[in-house]
Amino acid sequence: MNATEKPVRTTGSKAEVSYELLRSRILDGTYGPGYRLVLSQLARETGVSTIPLREALRRLQSDGLVEVVRNIGARVAVFDAAQVEHSLQVLARLEGYATAISAPRMTAPHIERSREINTRMTRALEDFDPTSFTALNREFHFSLYAHCPDEHLVVLLEAEWARLDHMRRSTFSHVPGRARRSVAEHERMLELIEAGAPAEEVERVACAHKVATAEALRRATAEA
Repeated sequence: MNATEKPVRTTGSKAEVSYELLRSRILDGTYGPGYRLVLSQLARETGVSTIPLREALRRLQSDGLVEVVRNIGARVAVFDAAQVEHSLQVLARLEGYATAISAPRMTAPHIERSREINTRMTRALEDFDPTSFTALNREFHFSLYAHCPDEHLVVLLEAEWARLDHMRRSTFSHVPGRARRSVAEHERMLELIEAGAPAEEVERVACAHKVATAEALRRATAEA
């Protein structure tokens, strides 16, 4: 059975179930950028009435994953390179701060776990798959955020990462040369955390790491 033909079989309110289902289909590419989200069609695909689906679309619009266009209606949001770069710049600031306040709470085993993920990223460079590498990259960063004392900040990071995943699919497919540098920058962050470096230094390096990705994407777009 095709993914779009599966009825909803998840627990929770119909609006919540509809939101999670539509969100997952947007993020995994089932509903790609520009895909029209017609309520009657979605109701047939999901087995849910239009009322909870309409509420789900409103939430997805607030998340930035859905947009309403005049004479078209609701559709999966379409992004351009400038929007991706701006979002990366915002994420850089959030990540810098989150990494800095997570660092003092990371023990040696925590650091070793993050380093093991980064080692897997290094091995993945040999037979490079941008999608798998991007998934490992996400796993690495969230291994740091797992120790963040600010739950609201983690929610913001999760939302921004999800929105960017939809925007870019895989940064490293556009700038493959960035992958190797990214691994080295991860190791530098771990070294600083391990050494108990000042929060300002950890924040600066973590922020610069994401800014470098934004700048690499901008250059790649300009050269395309």
